[in-house]
Amino acid sequence: MNDEILDNYKAAGKLAVKILHEGVQGVRAGKSYLELIDSVEDRIRAEGADLAFPLNVSLNEDAAHDTASPGDERVFAKGDVVKFDLGVQIEGYVADTATTVDLGNNSLLLDASRAALDAAIACVRPGVTTGEIGAAIEHEIVTRGYRPIANLTGHGLDQYVAHMDPSIPNIAISGGTVLEEGMAIAIEPFATTGSGRVGEKTRVEIYSQISEKPVRTPSARGVMEKIRERQGLPFSRRWLNDKKAGLALIGLCRSQILHGYPVLSDIPGSLVSQHEHTMIVTEDSCIVTTR
Repeated sequence: MNDEILDNYKAAGKLAVKILHEGVQGVRAGKSYLELIDSVEDRIRAEGADLAFPLNVSLNEDAAHDTASPGDERVFAKGDVVKFDLGVQIEGYVADTATTVDLGNNSLLLDASRAALDAAIACVRPGVTTGEIGAAIEHEIVTRGYRPIANLTGHGLDQYVAHMDPSIPNIAISGGTVLEEGMAIAIEPFATTGSGRVGEKTRVEIYSQISEKPVRTPSARGVMEKIRERQGLPFSRRWLNDKKAGLALIGLCRSQILHGYPVLSDIPGSLVSQHEHTMIVTEDSCIVTTR
């Protein structure tokens, strides 16, 4: 990793922190879900940067991959546990960060994922395995009486790549990837009152391009033209601003040109909290770009 790349990671992280702190101030009972998400995404663009992925705002038992649909009429409600997962990219270099806003009385649940993230960051240095990081995360969450979500992980980052190896588990595993100096990684513990595993809902609002193939229909070609500048980074159906895009997206997924990301959820009635930071592994520890 050269100085120019590191500077881009740092600049993306600095902006992500700023926008995250501004954005969470708008999470309050009665506030429009769509209005908040649109305003936060517009702020990133107004700063001359771009989104690494659509702003994920996932409620209660939903852990990840939810964002506003076109015309979304949801509002935040008293008692909601709101995951606010934001990604900024500058020249393709990503800052991925998340926090949880509690509109109820769930401070201990939020403390569990926050403490797990702090413990994980304290482990990060060359030679440490991802399994050791997972053990530190699991310990902090379990000792507070909650479960880590076993089938969600942190991940590596690269230019125009928001998710790649290594996977960083939220539970202890044997071995795992050995961290090396220069790696860019995001660690994101999830604590839950539920089962500790998420499943897929039918709701899909986020997609990314996974292959390049010829497309025949005008609507599909229109979608591909609009997303070409994403260079494989995820996008929202809402960004297409096309009422006919739904069928085109289904067809493009069937053709394995696009991949859809269903909302990931623990059992109904449970609550999930999340905290996340991006970091660069250094010679003896790490630089947390989003803190």
